[in-house]
Amino acid sequence: MASLRAGLLGVGSMGRHHARILRDIEGVELVAIADPGGDPFRVAGNVPLLSGVSELVAAGIDIAVVAIPTKFHADAALTLADAGVHTLVEKPIADDSALGHEVSEAFRARGLVGAVGHVERFNPALQQLRMRLAAGDAGSVYQIATRRQSTFPGRIGDVGVAKDLGTHDIDLTAWVAQSVYSSISAQTAFKSGRAFEDMISMTGRLASGVITSHLINWLSPMKERVTVVTGERGTFVADTATGDLTFHANGTEPLEWDSVSTFRGVSEGDTTRFAFAKREPLRGELEAFRDAVLGAETELSTMEEAVHTLEVVESALDSARQGGVLISIDRATR
Repeated sequence: MASLRAGLLGVGSMGRHHARILRDIEGVELVAIADPGGDPFRVAGNVPLLSGVSELVAAGIDIAVVAIPTKFHADAALTLADAGVHTLVEKPIADDSALGHEVSEAFRARGLVGAVGHVERFNPALQQLRMRLAAGDAGSVYQIATRRQSTFPGRIGDVGVAKDLGTHDIDLTAWVAQSVYSSISAQTAFKSGRAFEDMISMTGRLASGVITSHLINWLSPMKERVTVVTGERGTFVADTATGDLTFHANGTEPLEWDSVSTFRGVSEGDTTRFAFAKREPLRGELEAFRDAVLGAETELSTMEEAVHTLEVVESALDSARQGGVLISIDRATR
């Protein structure tokens, strides 16, 4: 079978990694790269370096990856949809949910694979976590809390930390729990002197009843990527920076829990650190994109799911502007 002809739009700090992996994936041939800003990391090599999305389409591509600044996502994706090109757009899908819905609908109407790069779905720790939650290893899930903190990124100037980093946490939480959000509230801070927030604290509830909290900022002198899931049988801690997953068991009557009809408390039990293969998440995502184009079912974030994620983040920002009021997420948009 002939390889899928791939085009890459954007070879900045994220796009350069897409270029590296697209060159190495079986069944995919990277045939063209486009970036109006040139090739700052010199990743094009012998692949033609073009100026924009129209030239990329003209190169005769089957699939495309869009890794340019957020404000350009929608226009590029719509051009690729019109050309019949299956596309993976880096998160967020667009800089607002109305445009995101337009993009999602364009790919749906044309029968094309449209995916969004919520790459945490391919983090080995979160994949293990989702599998174990689905198997009931934590029992009934009560709460999912995430922390995503790091230093200030000078390269990002078109969105704030909520749309840049917060979309990761909203998507991974809904994906791990297999439930959409029903409500959200938030507080923000502006410490860098820019128009966009650089710190956000969000609390919410999923349609399943699970409560959530997310602490996200660009103001920490260290990098933290942690997801904590607390349930009746114990707590899972996923460190997505290292790919590690640990389970802290509830030591209170663990063998009789299923038959207990009243709450008997929580105590410290055994701690288990799981061993499993740790593949690079971006490689897993791009391989899944290839497989989806070839007709396979995958764990990729669909564009429709990505629109929901963006709606939740936008609702959180609306909440913050209103002093932290609780905002319901419209079920009709899901």
